[in-house]
Amino acid sequence: MPELPEVEHVKRGLSPKIIGEIITGVHFSEKVTAGKSSGKQTIIKGTDLETFERNIIGSTIKALDRRSKYLIFTLENEWHEHYIISHLGMSGAYFVVDQLEDIGIPNYINHWHVAVHLQSGRQLIYSDIRRFGELRYIERLEEATQIMAIAPEPFDDEALDYYLTQLTASKWQGRTIKEAIMNHSVVSGCGNIYACEALHLARINPNKTVKRIGRAKRIELFQAIVHVLNEGIKYGGSSISSYRNVEGKEGFMQTRFNIYGRKICATCGGPVSQKVIATRNTHYCTHCQK
Repeated sequence: MPELPEVEHVKRGLSPKIIGEIITGVHFSEKVTAGKSSGKQTIIKGTDLETFERNIIGSTIKALDRRSKYLIFTLENEWHEHYIISHLGMSGAYFVVDQLEDIGIPNYINHWHVAVHLQSGRQLIYSDIRRFGELRYIERLEEATQIMAIAPEPFDDEALDYYLTQLTASKWQGRTIKEAIMNHSVVSGCGNIYACEALHLARINPNKTVKRIGRAKRIELFQAIVHVLNEGIKYGGSSISSYRNVEGKEGFMQTRFNIYGRKICATCGGPVSQKVIATRNTHYCTHCQK
């Protein structure tokens, strides 16, 4: 699943290509059309296809922002600003091309689902192999309740204090620290991959409950989270299975993992343990992480 660093790279890649463009049309794949016709929320969430299309055609793409793992497209027409909120799910990807075949990656060509036509003649294509992602049209940001509940961005000044306060809540005391830091109400954008890497860097066993971790160690962990997220951004994100950036290229962060997906710990050379925590496969070293 694309996490914060990957979504940040999608935002950076898309912004210069689409900001200032006017939307002139929208087309949907047969999978989306069939899904919506049968009452499913396939890709386009919260509204029918006709309403989605009618609301965005004629609008200018004014800005593109990222909030945790969500992309926020700010649209503007003669009446007001409005928005598309998008999540990449497990395998979503965006491309800006003259024609679909220009994507150049068969899986993403075959699994395109939304084509937004731009005044320049180019197309903003959303592809999604597993179809767990979404585009959701909203009139006001306050309608995006899933975003309103997210913690501050981990790079913001207030994020550390917010995180420390959240960890004092009674609901977290008996839960594992990994489950806590993967929750967006505690830390923004720290998914499974970067949680494993941060816990390894901070030398904390992911099975340890929150109540057994002191304030100093909690701070050390937060700093580790920020570090691995910054590393992820620096190295283009992690391409574990299907992630590609706007140019169709893989990231390189996976070549720098110390624990995630490894058989041998990069720190001590010992065997890597695995366990499912909060439904996610967790990698850790029992020698390095106590």
